[in-house]
Amino acid sequence: MYKPLSKAIVITIVTALTLSACGKEREPIVPQSNPNPWADDYSAISGMANYKAWGTYNVHDPAAFKVGDTFYMYSTDAIYRENKEEAKAAGVPIGYIQVRKSKDLVNWEFAGWAFPEIPEEAVRHVRGNAGGEGATNIWAPYPVEYNGKYRLYYSVSAFAQSVSYLGLAESDSPEGPWELKGCVVKTDSTSRMNAIDASVVITEAGEHWMVYGSYFGGLFAVQLDPETGLTLKEGDQGHSIARRANGRKDNIEAPEIIYNPEQKKYYLFVSYDPLMTTYNVRVGRSDHPRGPFYDMFGADMKEETNNYPVLAHPYRFNDHPGWAGTAHCGVVSDNGKYYMMHQGRLSPGNQMMDLHVREIFWTAGGWPVVSPQRYAGIPTQSFIPSDFAGDWEIILIRDNKYERDLFAGQIVWGEGELRKNEVNVSVPYTFTADGKITGEQEGNWSYSHNDGLRIQLGESLIKGLIPHMGQDWENQKTTVLFTGLEEHGFSVWGKRVR
Repeated sequence: MYKPLSKAIVITIVTALTLSACGKEREPIVPQSNPNPWADDYSAISGMANYKAWGTYNVHDPAAFKVGDTFYMYSTDAIYRENKEEAKAAGVPIGYIQVRKSKDLVNWEFAGWAFPEIPEEAVRHVRGNAGGEGATNIWAPYPVEYNGKYRLYYSVSAFAQSVSYLGLAESDSPEGPWELKGCVVKTDSTSRMNAIDASVVITEAGEHWMVYGSYFGGLFAVQLDPETGLTLKEGDQGHSIARRANGRKDNIEAPEIIYNPEQKKYYLFVSYDPLMTTYNVRVGRSDHPRGPFYDMFGADMKEETNNYPVLAHPYRFNDHPGWAGTAHCGVVSDNGKYYMMHQGRLSPGNQMMDLHVREIFWTAGGWPVVSPQRYAGIPTQSFIPSDFAGDWEIILIRDNKYERDLFAGQIVWGEGELRKNEVNVSVPYTFTADGKITGEQEGNWSYSHNDGLRIQLGESLIKGLIPHMGQDWENQKTTVLFTGLEEHGFSVWGKRVR
């Protein structure tokens, strides 16, 4: 298990950035005032008639790709304070995949809905196998571009059942209209898997693979026909690639698969635990999208063990109520850079769903880590030792330590607020100019171009953390941040506040 911050730690930050040792040393970086691009609390514009202002709001299960100079994002139609009568009066079609677009991954325009209705074939399958229940909206869309066509995978399901329909639509434009192309995978109460939450990757050899699945049986991979987007073999439901240690209780879902050509690996991002509270993101990797996928300790993700590293987890920095539900991620690439997007549920109520986009960095060992702060377009730069002298908040991500009663891997309705030991809280430290650290633990720090930033607070060692510039959303400033992994597979986040 991890060693908490109450025990001594040594943190080493190794930057991948080029550090200039030429010429006169510049003035040190200090946090600078910088207004946030948008507010976190959107209750004032949560009415159905305000949907055009939902650029970064009501985002759940996001997935995106870039077409030309524009990012297009698609998400489950989950709405804070949904009101069907109000929506009907305002002409808002609830339930049919929300669509957004952006030029910069920061400012998003709400672009409407993908479908005019839930596909009838999907409705018949779900309600015909779930006693007339389910099929009330469309879940977890996923976009793919292939040969000048745009494909949109989608799921229709019955909550808390493995009765689901994973379908495909196609268009000449990322904004539609979408033509239904049929069923990719469907499941019923006898299936060991659940046909929801698709993600697709195309190999360098031109193979198309889809990963999908949920709490019911874990995650699966199946090969697709590149020309149709459907399964290569009719009726094929694929094979197991990831499960949980206690699958009858603990949730695993929302796979996202990408290929990083620099690392020459396929990365499988997965979500653990209930979506409204302790939802968190983990990752494994493989040489092929069929698997097997291994975590950072070499454990096969299809075996019954919990996997590491943990990239994101509910958290709270000072001067903010904090975030829950920080998972079901999509990953988008842009000119060699990668970004992870996911929902963040604003605490304490955990009902409002904000879009979180985080820049991804890569450790020396080839593992992705994410920024502790949401992306705001702040350019990074090289660092000098004096950039790190000041007041910091550090978060050591940890596993949930609270046992709850769950239903189909989700919390029981009405118990959606985080409880003690379910949120990761920041700890304040001061790095003085003479290399000392004061705060909860005493220690020292040093920085050199070759060794990076070293923080000693005792005997333990965390190395490979990556500093970068970013937005301090809690204090509305630009500042120095760091991210990385400690030896037990948990993310470590730092933010300089003064």
